[in-house]
Amino acid sequence: MAHKKPTVADIRANKGKYQYTMMRTETWDELAAAQASGIDMVSVPPEMLAQKHFRDIAPTLFAIPGLPLYANEGPADGFLRWGFEMMRNGADAVYCAASVATVKRMADEGIPVIGHVGLIPHTCTWTGGFKAVGKTAASAMKVWELCQRYEEAGAFGVEIEVVPPEVTVEISQRTSLFLVSMGGGKGGDCQYLFACDVLGYNPGHVPRHSKKYADLAKEYARIQDIRVSAFSSFVTEVQSGAWPTQEFIVSAPKAEMDAFRKMLSGK
Repeated sequence: MAHKKPTVADIRANKGKYQYTMMRTETWDELAAAQASGIDMVSVPPEMLAQKHFRDIAPTLFAIPGLPLYANEGPADGFLRWGFEMMRNGADAVYCAASVATVKRMADEGIPVIGHVGLIPHTCTWTGGFKAVGKTAASAMKVWELCQRYEEAGAFGVEIEVVPPEVTVEISQRTSLFLVSMGGGKGGDCQYLFACDVLGYNPGHVPRHSKKYADLAKEYARIQDIRVSAFSSFVTEVQSGAWPTQEFIVSAPKAEMDAFRKMLSGK
């Protein structure tokens, strides 16, 4: 796949032909790494997308801003205003876990919307908390029926989270939705992880469906030790009189300083 920013039409045309990659990035370093590494898509905080230099760093990344459900002012009109703002800021699609009616309101205005099925963190109390969804035939049918409703509403895609891979495969074969798999197996159209998990500096719970590819927490601790050591050496040299030495200061000609002292003596 050529490393260029895809359109919604490109993504739809590639369904079943190409596995996209998506990363949740929340720092400029993470965003730059996603761009340099060949990641296709990024989920980003809305305020990050709003910065003018976003596209300087990420010219080819398909950008999807998202907010926790109850962080948006809501209801439908609030999400619609937010969606317009995101598209003005250069979003390629928006994530919205609100009602299907709200998604339809946004989709009717031409905003590419990605909904959420399976384990939905904002509303998972209805499915038993933070656990897999779709492990029974009845539960899997509910996931499928919600996908159907999203498709009828005009959604571009859905994040399908922590469902059995067999369910993802069956749904993918029956829908035009772009399926963003987070713990939903290879049957989706995109594989999605969080940078904090991938890079190994998530201080809290690391989801079972995530994989740590680096241990930056250990590296950050090593770098912090280097900072402390350097600062401590500076303190020691200052207190002992070893800092600053001649090579770090600027000297004036002796004649000029003699003249200066003579001037001072007359005061």
